[in-house]
Amino acid sequence: MLEDFKKNLANNKEIYFKVKVIVGASKTELKTIMSDGVIKVALAAAPEKGAANKALINYLAKELEVRKYQVQITSGLTDKLKVIKVTR
Repeated sequence: MLEDFKKNLANNKEIYFKVKVIVGASKTELKTIMSDGVIKVALAAAPEKGAANKALINYLAKELEVRKYQVQITSGLTDKLKVIKVTR
């Protein structure tokens, strides 16, 4: 599902996109890409002490095949809707 994001990253030095998180799920997984382009991700981590944000960064880095330091939450650290920056 994230193939378009991988291709976009391959053609650009950085990409930005929005992610809506659902915390406390049974497992971390991509749920859907909504019609407005927002990615909906379920996270198994609880929203305590940054655990959910860390789980989101780990998941996106793995799926986009980049290192964790290349994935940043630029907006929405305490919100369900986050803006993500990925660099290559």
